Amino acid sequence: MKKKKKNKKPQKRGLNHSKLFDLILFVFRENPNKKLNYKQVSKMLKVTEMGVKIQIIDVIKEMVISGTLTEEHRGSYRLLEKTSTLITTIKNTNNRGSYANIDEENEVFIPKEYAQFALAGDEVEVLLFTKRKNKQEGEVIKVVKRRKEEFVGVIDSSSSNYFLITDDKKVSFDVFIPPKTIKKEYLNKKVVVKVDGWDSQYKNPIGKVVEVIGEINDHDTEINSILYDYGFSPKFPDKVDKVANKILEVISKDDINKRLDIRGTTTFTIDPKDAKDFDDALSVKKLNNGNWEVGVHIADVSHYVEEGGVIDKEAAERATSVYLVDRVIPMLPEVLSNNICSLKPNVDRLAYSILFEMDESANVLDHSIKKTVIHSDVRFTYQTAQKTIDDKKGKLAKELLLLDKLSKILREKRQKNGSINFESTEVKFILDDNNNPINVYFKESLSTNHLIEEFMLLANKTVAKHISSSSKIAKTFVYRIHDTPDSDRISTLNNIIKKLGYSINNESSDKLSHSLNKLLENVKGKGEQQMIETLTIRSMAKAIYTTNNIGHYGLAFKHYSHFTSPIRRYPDLIVHRLLDKYLCGGESVNKDVVEKICKHCSEMEKVSSRAERDSIKFMQVKFLKNKIGFVYDGVISGVTEWGLYIEITENKCEGLVKVSSIKDDHYIFDEKKYALIGYRTKSSYQIGQKVKIKIQRADLERKQMDFILV
Repeated sequence: MKKKKKNKKPQKRGLNHSKLFDLILFVFRENPNKKLNYKQVSKMLKVTEMGVKIQIIDVIKEMVISGTLTEEHRGSYRLLEKTSTLITTIKNTNNRGSYANIDEENEVFIPKEYAQFALAGDEVEVLLFTKRKNKQEGEVIKVVKRRKEEFVGVIDSSSSNYFLITDDKKVSFDVFIPPKTIKKEYLNKKVVVKVDGWDSQYKNPIGKVVEVIGEINDHDTEINSILYDYGFSPKFPDKVDKVANKILEVISKDDINKRLDIRGTTTFTIDPKDAKDFDDALSVKKLNNGNWEVGVHIADVSHYVEEGGVIDKEAAERATSVYLVDRVIPMLPEVLSNNICSLKPNVDRLAYSILFEMDESANVLDHSIKKTVIHSDVRFTYQTAQKTIDDKKGKLAKELLLLDKLSKILREKRQKNGSINFESTEVKFILDDNNNPINVYFKESLSTNHLIEEFMLLANKTVAKHISSSSKIAKTFVYRIHDTPDSDRISTLNNIIKKLGYSINNESSDKLSHSLNKLLENVKGKGEQQMIETLTIRSMAKAIYTTNNIGHYGLAFKHYSHFTSPIRRYPDLIVHRLLDKYLCGGESVNKDVVEKICKHCSEMEKVSSRAERDSIKFMQVKFLKNKIGFVYDGVISGVTEWGLYIEITENKCEGLVKVSSIKDDHYIFDEKKYALIGYRTKSSYQIGQKVKIKIQRADLERKQMDFILV
């Protein structure tokens, strides 16, 4: 069925001068090579009133004077905009249009009708129009690469036509589905639709159903919808599973003979109690010289995943495992992630190991990097290992007590060197048999968590430093970098905390990191703790993967990489391959190829985090949907022009207080102060401020809760 063409002709009456300017400009931009007179423009705008026609004549003359139009013949005009094009990425969208960066300081607004259905993350070629009133507008003339072509939602069949109403409310269009492709089983279900027609002459993109996810409002359907919406499939393609299932678990004698055999060294794992994929293990051995050999052993995924093979391609596309509130979607098929590669107890496993020679003051005297075969003797959880340390007795008590002592020294040294000490609270849901959240609890960070963290940090740092310093000619490598904080945000933070009696020193990056650590220590237990911690985190840059090493500011490391989690992070798998190549004397690999992988992995890490947040929001709404009208204490966790985000203190669930619901004054958003400020009263609502709220509405479909202040 042929769709109606988009009606692009605005129908407005009683227009002011500025609005009429925009509408006339719209007409000429739609007809850039045509000569038009005021009568033709009036007709295209469907203007019949003589008064408005006279306005049109006046505005056209103004547009000639401003250089927007040229008068070709008496009373006949043509567009004369100076234009240029650039390739950029859409930053965000709203109902009016899209925004994209021109450079670090300037952005372009693209009206919806000029956007060619481009969405955030899409790479586009933009035609820049003449800047007017300090506002830069443009038009998408080509979508170079769409980040997303599949959309999740429900099919609207209320008319003779069929449209996908997307779950993602940031998508400003519905997708038309030709009636001849519709099957009965698609209706009243959550579905995935792939767009295969983006022609902007039509009012909507055109697509087809490629997957039926399940029943609307079913728990599994909703969680899987989140995954599909962010581009993660909850299942692997058959061809990937087929190859994975053929991989042998038995380690051959030939593989053992090529490796350092340390199966006789005391080795163990410490992981969360619900973990199945054990990336890392530790070993401890007393050396003849009185020092200790501490081994960090990482699953040798590269041995089983052939570079360029079907499993590798799928892992590269996913780039990461996705951790949702009630399940893990692994990067690798479960036969690998939970079995063959997992460093399970009482079985031999292949590993990539770093063996550190350390004294009892946690000084690293030497290290070696080896392919090994290991045998884990014990599988600890964080809790069972902690109990052994606290009781000073039990399985491997001597080894655990030693590592606990060394890790605490390593942690202290790291923080003295300027590593910033952020502590985050992780919320866990307790679910009933039907996956409904019945309670929440805060995950406690034990000293065994810090123990594992310190030795993983040491391993990651050592690998990066080893590659950087082992050759006079720099070799391409994957680094995990973290830039210095944004200076404007630090200044804003400093201005806010000065009013509370604190200050930070931003004279140098070293002084800043020590100053931030001191600030975070000083606010512990204070009423302003949450506000200051939140603002400090938001002033930080985001860590990314790249081949260009600038160090990791937050950790105060000059060299840092990711080596310790190849089961769940693709960059770690690349690091293993590069490390193997370079340790064997290989030449440096193509930097552009690796940088492209780094950018993809950095982007997928962000996408995975958003999917995780959406699953948390879904569970939060589910948890509170039966508590409408309940009153809670909360803290303002975010401030925007449209309202306040409030985090409930006792369960960390977050909802929105719309600015329109605050009736005592007209509130204006102050971006620098992270506050809404009353126009008359000057009273303010600022991030970190304690408030009381009442739950007004819980919308499962939108994963959104509305609160009101009480």
